[in-house]
Amino acid sequence: MVAKNNLCVLILAAGKGTRMKSSLPKPLHTVCGFPIVSYILKAAQALNPAAIGMVVGHGAQTVMDTVKAGLSSWGISSPIVFAEQTDLSGSGSAVKAALPLLQKFETVLIINGDTPLLRAETLQEMINLFKSTQAGAAVMGVKVPDPYGYGRIIRGQNGTFERIVEESDADAETKQITEINSGMYVFNSKMLQTALSQLTPQGPKKEYYLTDTLYLIKQMNQQVLVYTGSNYMEALGINSRVQLAEVEQILRNEQRNRLMEEGVSLISPKDVYADACVQVGEDTVIYPGCYLLGNTRIGRNCTLESGVYIKDSVIGDNVTLKMGTYIEESTVEENCQLGPYAHLRPLSVLKKGAKVGNFSEIKKSVIGEGSKVNHLSYIGDTQMGAGVNVGAGTITCNYDGKNKHQTIIEDHVFVGSNVNFVAPVTVHEYAKIGAGSTITKEVAAESLGIARARQVVLEKKGVKK
Repeated sequence: MVAKNNLCVLILAAGKGTRMKSSLPKPLHTVCGFPIVSYILKAAQALNPAAIGMVVGHGAQTVMDTVKAGLSSWGISSPIVFAEQTDLSGSGSAVKAALPLLQKFETVLIINGDTPLLRAETLQEMINLFKSTQAGAAVMGVKVPDPYGYGRIIRGQNGTFERIVEESDADAETKQITEINSGMYVFNSKMLQTALSQLTPQGPKKEYYLTDTLYLIKQMNQQVLVYTGSNYMEALGINSRVQLAEVEQILRNEQRNRLMEEGVSLISPKDVYADACVQVGEDTVIYPGCYLLGNTRIGRNCTLESGVYIKDSVIGDNVTLKMGTYIEESTVEENCQLGPYAHLRPLSVLKKGAKVGNFSEIKKSVIGEGSKVNHLSYIGDTQMGAGVNVGAGTITCNYDGKNKHQTIIEDHVFVGSNVNFVAPVTVHEYAKIGAGSTITKEVAAESLGIARARQVVLEKKGVKK
């Protein structure tokens, strides 16, 4: 394991995100299946820092609660230290709120909490440049097609950093500059602390600008570097629903391309929606209109017909999912077949070679190896053994109005059509259940269970001619 370096990564996630027009804090909006902030946390963790801090402000408690609850599912193992910005007067104030944490480290990397395209490799390159020169600070600059609204980086005649001019303060000549401030910085911690103490409020809102620290550090005869990012999209933050949708498309296209490069066939790539963490095995074929969401893993040589929806589930090798199959928080082992229009609700397990067919619903149940629930059935809170055949229209009546009860169907049971199992009830191995029965009592092994009224035919009581 690589030793942690004396680096603190500070994520600024205190902004309100007014242009999003939402009660949800901007860092928690979802892009490609995960909150924006989860991508920044992954990039930060990949740097192997000594600490990760996050400044929260608008919706602080909601942000902290969501991050704490989501860390494990996002693949984040590093602890997060939160600092609350109660004085919402600019980015300088945001960093000041985290000073008790920053003072413990030699180097501080500051990144925005709304840039999900940011890569750890880019940040590492900027850190390496900073450390190789023993500078006081470094800022990431990127050249963009349309710099409107961004602070421009002003360089001297020899290309060195001079200052940053905000859009509102820029003259016509400055506005022609296309190199903008990305809002990503590396600081010598002591230099940063000194500069923060010297900040004065600026502009009509009397805000403390973090960009002013670069000028102050330069005044201390310390070098300030500009690291030029190669892909400006990495540095662009999400400030509106339009930008959220644009980033969504970028990430989904990257995911589609990755899957195809790994040996997955997408019949119509633009019509397959796979979240960022989805994994799919070689030689699996995915038809249009499929949604693969959350932490889903799909094995090799599977077929997913159109309209398949899978979320937070594990699918084994050689599985066929026919049109309209819906699977959520479940496990499907190898060689299974589902659909068309089968539904696996959370905590369902299909063992090897099991089949669930047309309009059948499984909820919190185990369907044993080679067992079949082929037609129009509901199986809930059930432990089903191997080699069971369930006839069409079978229902487990698992809810009595107050509590859920379990049905146990052991190996090689044969269930006729239109059977109701009133739980709790057990059917032992090799038993048979007659069609149309309502089973309320235990059925012994190798027995025939029938529970229906004797047919009565009354002569001349039919429909009159």
